[in-house]
Amino acid sequence: MEVPKDQIATLMEHGLYDSAEMLGSFLVSSSTVSAETSPQLKAENLILLGDALFHQREHRRAINTYKQALHHYGRIPKQSSGISRSSLSLSTRSSVSASGNSAINESEVRFKIASSYFALNETKAAISEMESVKTRSLEMNILMAKLHRNSGYNRGAIAFYKECLRQCPYVLEAVIGLAELGVTAKDIISSFTQTSSRSAKVSLDQIDPTRWLQRYVEAQCCVASHAYKGALELFAELLQRFPNNVHLLTETAKVEAIIGKNDEAIMRFEKVRSIDPYTLTSMDEYAMLLHIKCDYSRLNKLVHDLLSIDHSRAEVFVALSVLWERKDARTALSYAEKSIRVDERHIPGYIMKGNLLLQAKRPEAAAIAFRAAQNLRSDLRSYQGLVHSYLAFGKTKEALYTAREAMNAMPQSAKALKLVGDVHASTSSGREKAKKFYESGLRLEPGYLGAALALAELHLMEGRNGDAVSLLERYLKDWVDDSLHVKLAQVFAATNMLQDSLSHYQAALRINPQNEAAKKGLDRLEKQMKGIDPDATDENDENDVEDVDGDTEEAELM
Repeated sequence: MEVPKDQIATLMEHGLYDSAEMLGSFLVSSSTVSAETSPQLKAENLILLGDALFHQREHRRAINTYKQALHHYGRIPKQSSGISRSSLSLSTRSSVSASGNSAINESEVRFKIASSYFALNETKAAISEMESVKTRSLEMNILMAKLHRNSGYNRGAIAFYKECLRQCPYVLEAVIGLAELGVTAKDIISSFTQTSSRSAKVSLDQIDPTRWLQRYVEAQCCVASHAYKGALELFAELLQRFPNNVHLLTETAKVEAIIGKNDEAIMRFEKVRSIDPYTLTSMDEYAMLLHIKCDYSRLNKLVHDLLSIDHSRAEVFVALSVLWERKDARTALSYAEKSIRVDERHIPGYIMKGNLLLQAKRPEAAAIAFRAAQNLRSDLRSYQGLVHSYLAFGKTKEALYTAREAMNAMPQSAKALKLVGDVHASTSSGREKAKKFYESGLRLEPGYLGAALALAELHLMEGRNGDAVSLLERYLKDWVDDSLHVKLAQVFAATNMLQDSLSHYQAALRINPQNEAAKKGLDRLEKQMKGIDPDATDENDENDVEDVDGDTEEAELM
């Protein structure tokens, strides 16, 4: 043979896929490969070329090449060169055996076709290809689980995830997948003790003698069922055994962010970055927290670092969206949408898109984004986004249904109770009910500032300014928070206690110089104190708006 096949295999073993592809094109086009060449030889040559394309992520070309190979493979007589088509090797290492017999691994070829379809988001085609593979390896089962889950076939996904755990109990992505699909910790753990043949059982003590894996399963099930307090306790226990575990620290930070422990989550993410400065996992969640804290210097540095690591990841596009949010909302939205195109199951991308659309007064579109996040995995943020979107376009009934759904899913969550209160507070007839829900939230979690601020706003709307002040001043003892000072400033301004209002706006800006509500409130207050109508339109302001529009257009062109 003019082109030695073993050299292509050697190139691929060393990761030289460009050279393997080029040499493969010589192999399949050689004049010695004539019409009379055996179908098996043609199939082997095409599979080698397909493998090179597959590793280069040229998925369309790989699929086409593999299918040509299978066409020739189908023409091989049932008994050829002493090799039976029904007893092919099932090694997942390569599509063509390295032995002199050159046995073609049909299952592996179909797996790579399916993997290519999966990479192209063509789920149905991938499932169809894999259904003809009867004996599946571990990586084939995890692919089938993902394919079924992406298609909404949750029962099938659960079966394949469990099969993965029977083959290897340490497939943690299968544990997380089962937890998110509502499988109990007991049911997941029982899969560990079954062998793939289901004919024998092994002891859990053999698999997990120190019980850390069992605790991990329980923690993930707590996260999936919104039992966030239990999840944090279990993650804390695990972190005592594995104190610098980047994965556990990240999972803990994500839960802390969901329940509003923003300072703790930021510290946790900082620790993750100090241990592994090149990690990208959930760094977009960290970016969102920095934006909430108005820590734009650290946000800028984070995005710069992420871009230098890998500018093609969904997390990086969400972080870019967060960075651009206060500069140019349209650019921010385009980055959020790009994150979804890169990974259509990336929840922070949908959350970010929904928030931006809500700010742009496009609540119907925002609701679609939040619903997409909710369908992937419900959490407090998607519930909050949906409720506020429904309220923004007058769907009070739907907002109340969603808020109650959140409350039922998270019965011990003060934030879920506040969400129901927010819906009732949106109508004058529901304010008394809202008051009860806010107060219930504060009884459940006395330190929950969000409920206190909402209740103070309700007092203000009802003219109970004294109650609002006394409530908020109780929190001043334990909280150093700019939003608390802003709310107090607003209450004092409404009570015409302008000097007190001024001091609280100034306190808010000392804590957070970037607080926009404090800046606007202070500007308005200073006009009032000078006897100027704060609602009067200034010609210079109109000119400034025109200039800003011009600057935005220039930025887009650049």
